[in-house]
Amino acid sequence: MGYSEFDPATKERRPWNAGRMVGAKRALKPQQVWAIRFWLDSHRRMRDRAMFDLAIDSKLRGCDIVRMRISDLVSGGRIRLRATVTQKKTGRPVQFELLEAARASLQAWLERRGGTLEDYVFPSRTNHEEHIGTRQYARLVDEWVEGIGLRREDYGTHSLRRTKASIIYKATGNLRAVQLLLGHTKIESTVRYLGVDVEDALTLAERTEI
Repeated sequence: MGYSEFDPATKERRPWNAGRMVGAKRALKPQQVWAIRFWLDSHRRMRDRAMFDLAIDSKLRGCDIVRMRISDLVSGGRIRLRATVTQKKTGRPVQFELLEAARASLQAWLERRGGTLEDYVFPSRTNHEEHIGTRQYARLVDEWVEGIGLRREDYGTHSLRRTKASIIYKATGNLRAVQLLLGHTKIESTVRYLGVDVEDALTLAERTEI
């Protein structure tokens, strides 16, 4: 049963988020990305390696990763260099690149997986006509980060979405480019997503000489 905010018992109840990290999850560092790749390869988790590489390069939300069909990634029997997906949340298309590491792991997985162009890239274990669920994807991400000694509380599916975007922003300072890559409709969303603050702005200014 629920409690009213005026009930005495509410004063005694432990907050649901006590001891938990709330807010944006951390992005992975480049060395952590490669550590997870090594861990997945050493455990021969071919599907997970392909999923991880796709998540890093695509910068997509988990709901879009799991809904990906083979036709979204493959053309003429080869993995595309660039792909376009319509985001479930916004209904807007977003284009992304697939670099060599991602193309290689996806090619290996799809050759192993088989299927037609209309099949999902990552099928459900119980029903191959359906895709893996977002909760299962989130549990896998927890396993990956814990596998290299990171705290699962600090990372999540959005960590993978933020990773490459954060690296690009730190290297270039180009918010507009990151906005396009993430598929955000407003630049303010990108600013909040990356956690850009005054210190970031001053650091970029200090690098620029006129």
